[in-house]
Amino acid sequence: MAGSGGRRYFWGVFWGISQPIWLIKEAEQVEIKGNQLLSQHNIRSHLPLSYPQSVWQIQPSAIQQALIDNAPISEAIVIRQVFPPRLTIEVTEREPVAIAQPPIGTTTPGTEAIVGWLDAEGSWMPLSSYTELEQTGQLPNLRVIGNVEIYRPHWQQMYSDLSRSPVDIHEIDWQNPANIILMTEIGEVHIGSYSTHFWEQLQVIDRMRKLPEQVDVSQVDYIDLRNPNSPLVLMISDQSSLSEASFSK
Repeated sequence: MAGSGGRRYFWGVFWGISQPIWLIKEAEQVEIKGNQLLSQHNIRSHLPLSYPQSVWQIQPSAIQQALIDNAPISEAIVIRQVFPPRLTIEVTEREPVAIAQPPIGTTTPGTEAIVGWLDAEGSWMPLSSYTELEQTGQLPNLRVIGNVEIYRPHWQQMYSDLSRSPVDIHEIDWQNPANIILMTEIGEVHIGSYSTHFWEQLQVIDRMRKLPEQVDVSQVDYIDLRNPNSPLVLMISDQSSLSEASFSK
């Protein structure tokens, strides 16, 4: 008798939670909040849901983890509403701040270089994550070339320095970690390996922004800032060099 009573209780609960009044029947019953770059359709496509599904059977923690693992989202809060049945998901997006390009020449015939996005923390995301950005043209201006695994440990601090510097840098070539190359508004700048001197190097570049007024930048090969205390401007014509004192007056 106890066994049959237990079965009746189980089927009663199952019957109750499967009633139409508790069902999430369509994607429109899932409200997305906090999204600025991703469309609601994009975010909903990553939800581990099948329709119809009882609101009681939905696990908020599973949805949260699925979004963090599979979408460019750093945080998600999932709230179930019983009546009327509804889900509200508030997300924090990973904002792309740079285009991440693999080292040039690393692909083999039949393979394709995987280009993606980087956020400020160094998380890599596939280009397909933000197709809306490509359609609107709101793409990051910064490109980083190199192996993400090599520069990721330094990226958060480097990007923090870049974002508060007035210097316009549109490309970082990290293919050779011993000599990182910056493409800046005043030309190509070699900084050597990444170090705690990076902010100091940016300050030197800032002071050099009058360089185009004093020399023909088309004749500048590159600027050597490996020692920020003794920057050099290497010229193409005769491989001569100028010290900072020559152009900072």
